[in-house]
Amino acid sequence: MNKLKVIELFAGVGGFRLGLEKTGHYEVVWSNQWEPSTKKQHASMVYEARFGPENHSNQDIAEVPVSEIPDADLLVGGFPCQDYSVATSLKNSKGLIGKKGVLWWSIHKILTEKKNKPAYLLLENVDRLLKSPAKQRGRDFALILKSLEDLGYAVEWRVINAADYGMPQRRRRIFILGYQKSTKIYTRLENTDPVNWIYKTGTMAHTFPVLRPPEHCLKTRGNLTKLEIKGNLVALSEGFNVDKKLSPFQNSGIFMNGKVITVKTVPDYGGTKRVLAHILQNGEVPDDFYIPREEYYKWEYLKGAKKETRKTAAGFEYDYSEGGLIFPDNLDNASRTIITGEGGKTPSRFKHVVQTQKGLRRLTPVELERLNMFPDDHTKLEGVTDAKRAFFMGNALVVGVVTQIGKTLFKENNI
Repeated sequence: MNKLKVIELFAGVGGFRLGLEKTGHYEVVWSNQWEPSTKKQHASMVYEARFGPENHSNQDIAEVPVSEIPDADLLVGGFPCQDYSVATSLKNSKGLIGKKGVLWWSIHKILTEKKNKPAYLLLENVDRLLKSPAKQRGRDFALILKSLEDLGYAVEWRVINAADYGMPQRRRRIFILGYQKSTKIYTRLENTDPVNWIYKTGTMAHTFPVLRPPEHCLKTRGNLTKLEIKGNLVALSEGFNVDKKLSPFQNSGIFMNGKVITVKTVPDYGGTKRVLAHILQNGEVPDDFYIPREEYYKWEYLKGAKKETRKTAAGFEYDYSEGGLIFPDNLDNASRTIITGEGGKTPSRFKHVVQTQKGLRRLTPVELERLNMFPDDHTKLEGVTDAKRAFFMGNALVVGVVTQIGKTLFKENNI
């Protein structure tokens, strides 16, 4: 069977590529990684070291001519959560202009200008995308859905916590699947009851099963939200869900022909589970990762519960409180979410700390890679610090999630 060709945008150190290529069914024909805030392009360096420089672009995607991007069957990318608002261009009343540097509009530009659009899209983001911004809950996601529909795609989404399906990290992300009108999957979706698709027959349901409510609950649609998204993007940007406290979008849903069906689903998984203890290196950890005993109290304070009076730089006093975190981290559960500030020796509330026979220590770059299901030392490269390697993993996705979706998508494509 022929492999599906892939464009990988905002590639980081290659999480999407690793996940898809592991299935044996995908081939990345072009990739792009550009970090605007750094002079040295460390992530792109790691990507090229692992996959080679051929067909890899280390240029601002907004500056890359779409004509230079080859056609592909699938476009993937973990684009940042930003402000997606749009307005009418002053020079051209029909032209839409998004905020400068907002990377969603780079995806939109590629899909708009490509004559042969990708059959499928697989995009990833933080789950707050469903409820941003604060004054128009869900507006950003509505803009994405409507702009994809305008480009000929039906959309399915699911918020997936990797740990709910046996993976070693509690990392919750939204995965967005787009199906072009030309595909068999689009036709099947168009001719399937949308609730049945979400719970049982759809790509996400086949990949990550959810608890199916009793038939009487399905018939009454008790947990279901329906809405229409119509009109142009400017009107949507200005008027969607203004001053509402809640977003209409739940953790699973479909958007097709202007209609949203969205429902809160609950994971249904009974397989093996990997926990933090499973990914730890044994006897291979440099002394640098062990916390000096005289610094234990700093970590205990930062991770502990607090109720205290604090003072701003201007001298204003205010009450501050926060709950405590488990310290050290529980080895018998999936880990907490890795953040970009995971590296370095400085005491922190959010860095992981584990108890070993030798004492308390931070996690190593290899352990952080394992929590995202990357190969050991994937990010190890001359000139790349341990703190930078931790930063990469704080930005990365869980490779196993992509592998599972990739398997199902390839199978569905060939039915």
